[in-house]
Amino acid sequence: MKIEHVFFDLDHTLWDFEKNSELTLEKIFLDNNVDVKIDTFLEAYIPLNLKYWKLYRQEKVSKEELRYARLKNSFDAVNYEISDALINKLADDYIENLANFNHLFEGTFDLLDYLKEKYTLHIITNGFEEIQSKKLKNSKIDHYFDQIITSESVGVKKPNPKVFNFALKVANAKKENSMMIGDSLEADIEGALNVGLKTIHCVFDDLSETNSDIVSVKNLLEIKQYL
Repeated sequence: MKIEHVFFDLDHTLWDFEKNSELTLEKIFLDNNVDVKIDTFLEAYIPLNLKYWKLYRQEKVSKEELRYARLKNSFDAVNYEISDALINKLADDYIENLANFNHLFEGTFDLLDYLKEKYTLHIITNGFEEIQSKKLKNSKIDHYFDQIITSESVGVKKPNPKVFNFALKVANAKKENSMMIGDSLEADIEGALNVGLKTIHCVFDDLSETNSDIVSVKNLLEIKQYL
């Protein structure tokens, strides 16, 4: 069957999470007089953030634990003394400000314009529900998507098959005519393949885990070759 529905991940796939996160951290550090060089902090924070998101997907930490621990452990790693009260304030400020920075990966509008003419587009995201809709709206891509499925609305996270089956149901789509596009080999690609969707893996950096048996692209516009 030919593809009719295309499901996208949001963060690290269309929305440039690392760039927007860096700008957000710079702002909230300045606002709260946190005297840490952002480059030094990010060297610790980026791998810790990925670690805690993996634990979050695996239901091993809560949303609140993720938000606190990724900051606490990063400050510990750079030997910066900071109170729990300020860490919690920074965690709140981060969520409050993150959607105000909306850099997208190169080719996002071009690709979505191209796909919108041919397919029904949707989002499936593990990101926090209160901020994902703001990211879509503020970056001016919300109108491209028919359904926005968040893991919080389902009650489990990608790669749990319940997320993909729920998305197919609300989109009125069949797995045979649906495709998932995302950056996470585990959450997006393997999760979707296990349910029977076709996939395209976005590999935008040299650190990403890959699988040579899976179709992958190094930039968004390469997706046009497959759809």
